[in-house]
Amino acid sequence: MAQRGELILETRKLTKHFGPTVALNAVDFKIYRGQITGLIGENGSGKSTITSIAAGMQPPTSGEMFFKGQPHHPSSMIEGIECGIGMIVQEQGTVPGISVAENIFLGEEKKFGKVLISRRKMQEEARKVLENIGLTNVDPAAPIESLNMQDRKLVEIAKTVYMKPEMLVVDETTTALSQSGREIIYDIMKKMRDDDKAVVFISHDLEELMEICDTLTVLRDGNFIATLDKEDFDEDLIKKYMVGREMTGDYYRSDYGTPISDEVVLKVDDVTTGEGMLMNFSMELHKGEILGIGGLSHCGMHELGKACFGETPVLRGTVTHVASGEKITTALNAMKHGLGYVSKDRDKEALVLTESIADNIVSAGYDKLKKGIFLMPSDTKKYVDKQVKDLSIKCASVKQDVQYLSGGNKQKVVFGKWIGRECDILILDCPTRGVDIGVKAAMYALINEMRLAGKSIIMISEEMAELIGMCDRLLILKDGQQSGEFFRSEDLNENDIIEVMI
Repeated sequence: MAQRGELILETRKLTKHFGPTVALNAVDFKIYRGQITGLIGENGSGKSTITSIAAGMQPPTSGEMFFKGQPHHPSSMIEGIECGIGMIVQEQGTVPGISVAENIFLGEEKKFGKVLISRRKMQEEARKVLENIGLTNVDPAAPIESLNMQDRKLVEIAKTVYMKPEMLVVDETTTALSQSGREIIYDIMKKMRDDDKAVVFISHDLEELMEICDTLTVLRDGNFIATLDKEDFDEDLIKKYMVGREMTGDYYRSDYGTPISDEVVLKVDDVTTGEGMLMNFSMELHKGEILGIGGLSHCGMHELGKACFGETPVLRGTVTHVASGEKITTALNAMKHGLGYVSKDRDKEALVLTESIADNIVSAGYDKLKKGIFLMPSDTKKYVDKQVKDLSIKCASVKQDVQYLSGGNKQKVVFGKWIGRECDILILDCPTRGVDIGVKAAMYALINEMRLAGKSIIMISEEMAELIGMCDRLLILKDGQQSGEFFRSEDLNENDIIEVMI
């Protein structure tokens, strides 16, 4: 058994119900100082629930918690951080409408003046806070909305680290980061461990957890299953604990040498977008092809997805739906020609969290369901139920608000929106971000089925293994331009790609 530090957090019979759903079932859990404790399980296993209760985001239904030997029952995240528990949440935790500096010091403005707040002093201090985690390219005075998803997440991390927590919870944060961003969070976690503090790291990336963590706890369906020390880490055993059965076979496609059709369905000609994210970029997407798009942060790959769907203005150049000859300039125009788009920023751009599963799925299919000016309830129910069944969306009811679903089930709802429309061209931006191994395998199988049915897919991803394993062709972007092209091959490896990426 690994050397244990001092016990910092303990839960006893911790239970949480959401209506009839049991999210946590009498879980006993211990966290020690001087360790990075990994927490893994399928979507809905209770990982985020147990840590969010400890951090003060929500109360338990029953059970006890002890922090530093004392009874622990925080009523809010503010109280949680005051006790010494900081949490970086899976989805966006910054506040829109204010600057980077104001986000960092939200609620602590009086530090910079009791009557008149000195923006200059606040921004100077914010710059130090950002530089402390290695983030030097962000202007503290900039509106938070002007930052991309990764930099907003890094601002959130900087704010949490500034609060000097004794226990840090990192909930699926690395899925929103490129490799450079991940290195920042890895360094923070390791430093906290070396300073005899505690870290709880939640991730669906088993390889990442096995590399970073000292111990690994598995939850399944709200139940504690096992805790393993680093010397006992075994990938097959952990997967078996997660899903309750042996996981066999590979996630990815097994075919090689399958010819790509000559038929071009979407053409991008000399496209340039704002802020230099894409510069004179051109590409063609073929019928029945999975075209991978990869690169480092700020390379322009996410902007490419939006440009192809008409979601971001094109300053120069064109995106053409080849069969009709029409230019794609708006999302409505893209949908008319059979395009669908799964955004990386799921909660802000792909879903309406306060609306039901049914309303979210139907939102992209009204034109398909309408009979004249009428929408028949029976047709709508059939349309929604098919997606829930086909995608195995775990929910109490289709009337349930999407905000109460796990990350993986939210992602399935997004897929359901576009699959229900029977889109011919799908643009998938980080389609498996924040989903467990079971959901990931199901999504890969679904993507491959769509390919075999003649659908054309643009897969944008920050995971090289995913791109290598799933794509027929792979384009690498650097500084808004193509820096490399690879074709599907058993011999293709990450080192080949990294050479043209950096």
